[in-house]
Amino acid sequence: MEFQFKSSYTGLLTAVKILIFSTLTHGGLWAQAPKKPTSGEIYHMMEKLGFLGSVLYVAAHPDDENTRLISFLANEKKAHTTYLSLTRGDGGQNLIGPEISELLGVIRTEELLMARSVDNGRQMFTRAIDFGYSKNAEETISIWDTEQVKADVVWAIRRTRPDVIINRFSHKTSGETHGHHTASAMLSFDLFEKTGDKNVHPEQLKYVQPWSPQRLFFNTSWWFYGSEEKFKKADKSALMSLDVGTYFPLLGKSNTEIAAESRSKHKCQGFGSTGTRGLQLEYLELLKGDMPASKSDIFEGINTTWSRVKGGHKVQPLVDELLKGYDFRNPHLSVPQLIKIYNKIRETKDAFWRDMKMKETEDLIVACSGLYLEARTNIHKATPGETVNLDLEATSRLPVPIILNAVKGKGIQMDTFLALSLLPNEPFKYSRQVTIPLSAAYTAPYWLTTRGSKGLYHVHDQQIIGNPETKRELAVLFSLEIGGEKFEFERQIVYKFNSPEMGESYRPFEIVPHLTVKIKDPVYIFSSTEARSIDLKVTSWAANQKGTISLPVPAGWKVSPETHAVNLNAKGESADFSFMVTPPDNAAEIVIHPVIESGDQTFDMEMIDIGYEHIPYQTVLQKAECKLSKLNIRTAGNRIAYIMGAGDEVPACLSQAGYRVDIVKSQDLSSQNLKTYNALVVGVRAYNTDENLKFKQKEIFEFIRSGGNVIVQYNTSNGLVTKELAPFNLSLSRNRVSVEEAEMRILVPDHPVFNYPNKIGPEDFAGWTQERGLYFAGEWDPAFLPLLSSNDPGESPQDGGLLVAKYGQGHYVYTGLSFFRQLPQGVPGAFRLFANLLSLGNDVKP
Repeated sequence: MEFQFKSSYTGLLTAVKILIFSTLTHGGLWAQAPKKPTSGEIYHMMEKLGFLGSVLYVAAHPDDENTRLISFLANEKKAHTTYLSLTRGDGGQNLIGPEISELLGVIRTEELLMARSVDNGRQMFTRAIDFGYSKNAEETISIWDTEQVKADVVWAIRRTRPDVIINRFSHKTSGETHGHHTASAMLSFDLFEKTGDKNVHPEQLKYVQPWSPQRLFFNTSWWFYGSEEKFKKADKSALMSLDVGTYFPLLGKSNTEIAAESRSKHKCQGFGSTGTRGLQLEYLELLKGDMPASKSDIFEGINTTWSRVKGGHKVQPLVDELLKGYDFRNPHLSVPQLIKIYNKIRETKDAFWRDMKMKETEDLIVACSGLYLEARTNIHKATPGETVNLDLEATSRLPVPIILNAVKGKGIQMDTFLALSLLPNEPFKYSRQVTIPLSAAYTAPYWLTTRGSKGLYHVHDQQIIGNPETKRELAVLFSLEIGGEKFEFERQIVYKFNSPEMGESYRPFEIVPHLTVKIKDPVYIFSSTEARSIDLKVTSWAANQKGTISLPVPAGWKVSPETHAVNLNAKGESADFSFMVTPPDNAAEIVIHPVIESGDQTFDMEMIDIGYEHIPYQTVLQKAECKLSKLNIRTAGNRIAYIMGAGDEVPACLSQAGYRVDIVKSQDLSSQNLKTYNALVVGVRAYNTDENLKFKQKEIFEFIRSGGNVIVQYNTSNGLVTKELAPFNLSLSRNRVSVEEAEMRILVPDHPVFNYPNKIGPEDFAGWTQERGLYFAGEWDPAFLPLLSSNDPGESPQDGGLLVAKYGQGHYVYTGLSFFRQLPQGVPGAFRLFANLLSLGNDVKP
């Protein structure tokens, strides 16, 4: 039957002040436009109500996951499907911007969440850090704090309670693939039986219960057999096969099309994928547990119905009736049945399934009612103690009897409004001012608030470990009565605005410090004892901010003046300050942190904004710092043309070393305009990402022939825009040296690269970070001279990391050495070696 309305907007408005204490909420996709499901998507959601099965997919990095299988399990099987990525991908490269390391991890975290929003999976992490490529699991495990990472995997299993775990990688292949990959599978394999033992990590049992999965699979494929041809010939009789090419008429897409959309969210890694249609087989190898008899359903023999839950037998008939009676044109007619289901689920005894399915039912009631609830501000960032305007909206767009009983603050003090009947399609809007509590926590990524170790982020609050994002303290609770049943729906406070280009736009509502400070450059190089200016920018995020800023330095270093006065009147106002720093006579490295004193508060954070259209806008807070390096460095040939690569901060570092660096676009290259430069440097992966370069090789080669110096930094072996990378035959490999302390053997000691203008020795290879290099040359023409040899423990020497060839009057250099990591970290030897490369064959030009 259809609901009838008898009341109107004559409800009582009563202001009752209440204080809601701050609590933690579940992590989610902050500041994306709210989902507005179609009638077909609503039915698709309803089908999940009757399936009580859970699966955990385990791998090492963002983009490791098999989105075809995740989407199939979530959308076809209707399973609660979670991807556990042990790391956030901090050690990868970035094809779309300059962010690397932990900032890249923030981007890749959000890309994973956007992928899950497409394929309907869920997302978790451990505290493990992607510290870069590792050639075996043993090295990975030695760098990760393994006991803590093990605890996190146990935590993820107990939180998601999977009936089935699926490993993306084999646990038997250490040394054959990325060590992180194998380690992820080894941890899952080792812990499979232990998560049900109450004596294993008993500290977790305050929040979760022991849980024993029933099956463990390895998601194998042709890749693990060496080739598609070998896989076709392989005996697959022991494998389970699943056709994941299902077509979903309600969604208008094949599962493989959804999976391609999901995978394409990994934009910073260049993983755009084109959808396919038709048969698509996935293969699973059983590792533990019993093989399903049919070898076609991973849940076969496992109770995934409501009968697995005490009191659940009353729910399933109601779900069947809901699906049978669903009216695609009038979804609101399903609300009474959904309320019946909701009440019966509430009576069940298993908190895991009860809470999950109640939330799913609440979402369905909102969707079927056409109910739109929103809490928004007109500012992006606010500070503790600041008063902001809050705009609230509650609109019921279908004829369902809904009474708005109260609007309450969560983490903020706010009035309550009572007994408002919502008329169909007539928005209720209300604006009021609220004050951010002085105790409100900053909303930056929680895993970055404390500096971690090389292998592990330091997070100590058990309840938030594994969460994709920071839990938001501030929210609005809409207390509603729908069809006679009371509900409370939480909505995060968001910043909403209209963009001339994009229209309706959302960003997270951020809580930030009153003052932040940014140092202009991450590294300052001192090549003499002459003082240098260290430039800072202080920004006020609240009005009328006063204080002093200082730049403490250790003994042996001098700074002038000792302090500057800070006086910023307007929110968003910035001021620049400079300190003259004098280094000691001897070589030295220090890390400095500016400090702002304002009243009884101290501020020392830098704010980093990350804005890309495909992910929510991110605001990161980290302790402001930079490295000062007093080193003995000489330069020659100081005018440099630079073609930007992916994730490239090398030009700024070269400027710090005293070079004049001009960023040039590949389309503007010509041998004529390059004549004024001593060297042309090509950034990392430029030959993978810059299509114009294939048309400019003749110009570059002519520049070399005429006496120029060209340095090409690493490119991946796949996806080169041209095969003519150099004036002589040169092919790239996937070879790398991942141990940053690996011995570097100089092959040609008298070569200018090791002698002019800086004498290079073993000490110049100390202090390197993450790796020696990657994507070394694999084969090369005899015209090339290999200058360095290195290798990871137990491996053959790799001589393709630094090649130099004379061509005409000039030089061509290919280097896989990771200067793009070392220079921003201020590694002295890397600066000195790169200076020598820039000086090759150069008399200083005007």
